[in-house]
This record gives sequence, C-alpha cells and structure tokens, in this order.
Amino acid sequence: MSLFKKIFSKEKKETLDKGLEKSKTSFFDKLSKAVAGKSKVDDAVLDNLEEVLVTSDVGVNTTLKIIERIEARVAKDKYLGTDELNKILREEIAGLLSETNTGNATQFEVPKKTTPYVIMVVGVNGVGKTTTIGKLAYQFKKAGKKVVLGAADTFRAAAIDQLQIWADRTDVPIVKQSMGSDPASVAFDTLQSAVNQNADVVLIDTAGRLHNKVNLMNELSKVKRVMQKVIPDAPHDVLLVLDGSTGQNAFEQAKQFTNATEVTSLAVTKLDGTAKGGVVIGISDQFKIPVSYIGVGEGVEDLQVFNKFEFVDSFFK
Repeated sequence: MSLFKKIFSKEKKETLDKGLEKSKTSFFDKLSKAVAGKSKVDDAVLDNLEEVLVTSDVGVNTTLKIIERIEARVAKDKYLGTDELNKILREEIAGLLSETNTGNATQFEVPKKTTPYVIMVVGVNGVGKTTTIGKLAYQFKKAGKKVVLGAADTFRAAAIDQLQIWADRTDVPIVKQSMGSDPASVAFDTLQSAVNQNADVVLIDTAGRLHNKVNLMNELSKVKRVMQKVIPDAPHDVLLVLDGSTGQNAFEQAKQFTNATEVTSLAVTKLDGTAKGGVVIGISDQFKIPVSYIGVGEGVEDLQVFNKFEFVDSFFK
C-alpha cells in the first residue's frame, strides 16, 4: 500500500516493534479466534472483529468507524477472505488516522520561528510525566537544541528531585524553587532564564492533581497567565501525558484534562508493558488532539515521535 513506506531507521523501527509486541500478540490471538473456521469476512466475523477491537482498547466509537470501513470494503469486493483481514485492517486504520493531519512526524523538532518554544507538560501523577520531560530534554538536546527545564510541580518534593536527576543526566539547566512554592513563580523564572540564555525549548513540569478539577484549572490558568508576562504567546504547546497501560482510563484522563485546560498534544507512555496499545488508535481518532510521542520502553531512546504509519505497520506486522 502506498501509505506504507520506510520512514524510521532500522533501530528505531525494531524498538517500536518490540515495544508493541504484547499488544500485537494479544490482538492477533483474539483475531485468530474471531475468524476460526471462517473462510470469508461475513457478518459473524465482523461482529467478532468488533468485539476484538473494543477489548483491545481501541474504543467503541473508533471501532464502529473501522467496522463501517471494512463493511464498505466487503460490499465492494463481494468476497473477501479472512486471510486478507489483517491487511485490510492495517489499511483501513491507517486510512482513518490519515483523515487527521497529525502523526506524520519523523524526528524530534519544534517550529524554528518560535524561540524559545515553550511546552507545558500536564498529566496525573504516576503516568511517567517527569520521565517523559527528561527524555524529551535528551532528544531535543541531541537534535542540537538548547533546552531549559522548569520544576513547577511544587506539590511533591519527589517531582522536583526527579526532574533534577534528569537535568543532571542530560546536562541541561533547571529552574526550581522549594516544595510548596508558587508554580506560576517557577514558570516565570524559568521563562526569564530561558530568554536570557537564548534557549530553543523550554519544558515546564506541572502538578498532576485531578481530584479537584477547579483547583487544577485555576492553577494551570494562572501558570499560563504568568508565563505570558515573559513570552506573550506561551505556552506554545500543552502536552498531556497519558499512561497507555491503563487502557480506557487513559481516555477518561484525556477527557478530564481537556475539560480542565486546553490540551494541544499528547504523549502516551508505557506501551511496552501492556497489551493495551490499541488505545493509541482510539485516542488519536477520538480527541482530534495529535499524539506527538509514545513511550515504548524504559531507555532514554525509547521515547519516540508518533508516526501513525509506522505505528500501524508495527501493530499489524
């Protein structure tokens, strides 16, 4: 299919293949049971396929869209063998994701015309938010960018300490204050420091409390307002980090955060340890917010830019 061409390097592709192995194995085990004893794609196979997609955390709405597309193929081609189902799924899911002009990235980059480019990172505690920031710092620095970190998750001392460890590991400057400090004050100082240092990218960590959405909304709004005193259009990207291993709970977190603040991109982590990788397909389709990054391992190189064609290719290989 023309949509699928070699985009990633061999090493990067192998990392993605390995990271999605559990999801892929689980999906194809279910799929083989769904088509057992059937030679052609009929209503019974489509019903079974619907169940496979839903239980693979693709999500109900996205599943229905995929089934509709396959039904149209069946109606047009009249006789489709079950041996072709894998290929058809691969093509139709890639086609569905192609309808949003996202997931096309091939490397870590930010718009050249915006300097410094400010990314405010949000997400509940435990999803891998601070680790994702550290890995992003590493990748942007490796790409030749000057990076500054801001430890504005002042609610937990551990968050500040963890970000400091990443700052040391990646050898990038960090702006921090003591636990309990005003997060907006940390963000303000970070942006001032970044401007003074002619930084290219700023990554701001924020507190991940969802138990009181009103407080979270107020806090994030304040952080944004204070940032804009230094850089009028900051933040340029609000990146929501979701734990892919939580499956449908990741959908719920995405809903909660998109209600609390304007989210402009997503990172889905911990896909290597789960069979719930289908959640990326559903989230990408349902929220119309670009999935920018996926985590497919614990290593610093295992955070990858999300490329929908490489993802679908690895998932249905």
